Amino acid sequence: MIMTKVKILLASLLLFYSCNNEVEVITPVVDPSNFLDQTYPLPDNVKPTMEGVYEVSKGTNLLGDQVVVKWNRDRLSIFAGKNGGYLVLESGYLDSVLFFIGYWRYSTNTETGAASFYIPANEGGSEILSGDTSFSTIRFVGEYGIGNELASTPLILKFKRPFSQEVKQNDFDILAHRGGGRNSDYLGVSENSVEMLEIAERFGTNGVEIDARLTKDGIPFIYHDKDINLRLCQKSLIWGNIEDFTWAQLRTLVTLRNGEKIPSLREALEYVLEETNIKVVWLDTKDVDVVPASIALLTEINERAILMDRDLKIYLGIPADDIFEKFLQQPDYQNVPSLCELSIDQVREANSLIWAPRWTQGIQSANVQQMQSEGRKVFTWTLDDENYIEQFINEGQFDGILTNYPTIVSYYYYIKQ
Repeated sequence: MIMTKVKILLASLLLFYSCNNEVEVITPVVDPSNFLDQTYPLPDNVKPTMEGVYEVSKGTNLLGDQVVVKWNRDRLSIFAGKNGGYLVLESGYLDSVLFFIGYWRYSTNTETGAASFYIPANEGGSEILSGDTSFSTIRFVGEYGIGNELASTPLILKFKRPFSQEVKQNDFDILAHRGGGRNSDYLGVSENSVEMLEIAERFGTNGVEIDARLTKDGIPFIYHDKDINLRLCQKSLIWGNIEDFTWAQLRTLVTLRNGEKIPSLREALEYVLEETNIKVVWLDTKDVDVVPASIALLTEINERAILMDRDLKIYLGIPADDIFEKFLQQPDYQNVPSLCELSIDQVREANSLIWAPRWTQGIQSANVQQMQSEGRKVFTWTLDDENYIEQFINEGQFDGILTNYPTIVSYYYYIKQ
């Protein structure tokens, strides 16, 4: 009876949108009939009870043999071992039954569909709501659809084990590239936008990398490429080197690919500070001219985070020698939180808190351990290959990974024994 009601509500859950003329992605809409409005919100204090590794009893062809269940703010995310699969679900409860409605998606392609679950009262629902951790099982009973079809294929998850002590105790950072995802990932919002920052945590991230540039009149903003182009923007009245224009021109005349405005660096950092639980921001410095303004702004936001008792640290990225030389010219640079992608000697000279070698340099455990013994963290970037992600997590000693596929990193990190 419960699933019949949910199936009826999910019949109209699909919406088509197109990111460009070549690729069309079907994106499920979450609960347009407002079914979850009839439920009570799950208390935050009971959510961790259901986190862990789950066996896929039905639906292995969609998700593989096991999945990770992890809360990220107000959404329940499920990460799978097949095609970077993930689910993003909203939740509520009635009469000790927990309901979840949302969508599934593969990270490595554009396949997607609607999904819904419930946890029966006698299969974990009552225990979760009471905060009882002595439950014998938790079972997600659900269904999924493919494309725009009605969700009708059985999908059942059964609690297997909690996260390992190593996972619970480690302070590991999963950083999403370009604010949470690239335009080529077809997430419905544009890379390096405030709207992307809003959804980034749903993919398992607790950190983001964003790209910092400077306008002609000295305003730092976030944007990846050097020029205004159709990869990142809609058709515009202005074209060419984006840093040749004033902030007013960019704000008025340029629209990002999915309809957003280019954010200033201040807008982006204040949003992260005030509206998310993101812990790490990596400012990828795209030009030497943006260094002084970026330092001033990250210093301000980091100080505000301390006053708010907010676990957030923003680091100036040093990706090239010219940025490195500019950084060393700044007053009190030794006390500016920085992340250096260059040599170990340059990391020390800049007094960078993080060393970030490219992943193609390998696991290099000796260098990683040396940096950590000096009180520094070590991130690697940009790691996207699933086999290498698994290897680097299980064999490496990195403190964080920057990736275009945070859902895949999340899966392999949280299943770690």
